[in-house]
Amino acid sequence: MFSKILIANRGEIAVRVIRACKEMGIQTVAVYSEADREALHVSLADESICVGPAPSTLSYLNQEALLSSALNTGCKAVHPGYGFLSENPDFAALCEENGLKFIGPSAEVIRRMGNKDEAKRTMAGSGVPVIPGKEDLKDLLDAQKAAQEMGFPLLIKARSGGGGRGIRRVDGPEELDHAYSTAAFEAKSNFSDPALYMEKLLTDVKHIEVQVLCDRKGNVVCFGERDCSMQRKHQKILEESPCAIISPQQRAKLIKYARQAAKAIRYEGVGTLEFLMDPQGNFYFMEMNTRLQVEHPVTEMVSGIDLVKWQIRTAAGVALPFRQKDIETRGHAIECRINAEDPARDFAPGGGTVDILHTPGGPWVRFDTALYQGYQLPLHYDSLIAKLIVHAPTRPEAIRKMHAALCETVIEGVDHTALFQVELLSDPAFEEGSYTTDHLATRRA
Repeated sequence: MFSKILIANRGEIAVRVIRACKEMGIQTVAVYSEADREALHVSLADESICVGPAPSTLSYLNQEALLSSALNTGCKAVHPGYGFLSENPDFAALCEENGLKFIGPSAEVIRRMGNKDEAKRTMAGSGVPVIPGKEDLKDLLDAQKAAQEMGFPLLIKARSGGGGRGIRRVDGPEELDHAYSTAAFEAKSNFSDPALYMEKLLTDVKHIEVQVLCDRKGNVVCFGERDCSMQRKHQKILEESPCAIISPQQRAKLIKYARQAAKAIRYEGVGTLEFLMDPQGNFYFMEMNTRLQVEHPVTEMVSGIDLVKWQIRTAAGVALPFRQKDIETRGHAIECRINAEDPARDFAPGGGTVDILHTPGGPWVRFDTALYQGYQLPLHYDSLIAKLIVHAPTRPEAIRKMHAALCETVIEGVDHTALFQVELLSDPAFEEGSYTTDHLATRRA
């Protein structure tokens, strides 16, 4: 097992990983930007190092500073969390070249799955259904030709995309030129890769993902599905497990696809396969996230498995002591993401100082955050400030528990979305479980 790990991240995920390491007897080194000098993860770690000024490009994305920090403090591994460099194959390769274990899959697998074109080809080759589309768009002329053959509506996506960026919906030929140019610009700005691909837009779909955990010996375990269909501008805001409208037969099919996919690429560690489910109940592979997901606590709640600890163990070469037949999920879990945004101002992000903080409690209530009373929220990073997760024997009970927990949550001094989440829980489509990825857009139109 690793004696010391560098946490190459910030916020609630850095706190989450540090806590797991403490429970495992592993020392931790936190990195921080000048804006995060007073952040919670800095004080929780055994050691901490400033890696640059506030902009993430000069700090949390500064690969040289991160590697130097790890080597100078005697770390044996680097945990990337999610976001930042967690799916950067070059960083993973640099870690390995410098004798550091990157806690995640190999650079080759990250690169292969990060290239959305290649990922779709790989999945199709392993028997997993994929969304019809056109890969490797050469230029606008190529896109126009492909769109004419495919028909509208369709989506233009960044090949190296993620987090809802570099995606444009196109409902007709008159929208294609602008969508292509803006998607390419956004892709280059966010991922340093302007390459795009195109796929048929499936409507009235659910966004369903499957959590996998794999060891070096080729053992693959799936923990069921998460319904991530409640989204705003392609960003997830609420997740639950299991999906309320998936049958046992459909679940078995999903697990079969996920296991086929993970085995085909010889995956190692924690990963997530994302699918779209159409109104007829058909599943189509969308992409694979080769990292820990923001919503991983939902799966932990229903499975009883600490995914972060097992992510670290499998990276250290520990074989899984359980197999697929041993996995049993119980009850229902819901996660609400709480962002520092103002719903009354079209979800404009904001900062401020946390004047009063009261976190909800009670059995099977979890509040993952890096907030503390008096903390001044920096404006330089993602607006996610907390994740509230609950578990109960049934879905109706979980909804009631979440409602109570949200109403108990007090964060004063910072605009946030907790009350907006209360509103979502009472939405008839959510109560029925029938909501789709475009539900919020049509609901608020």
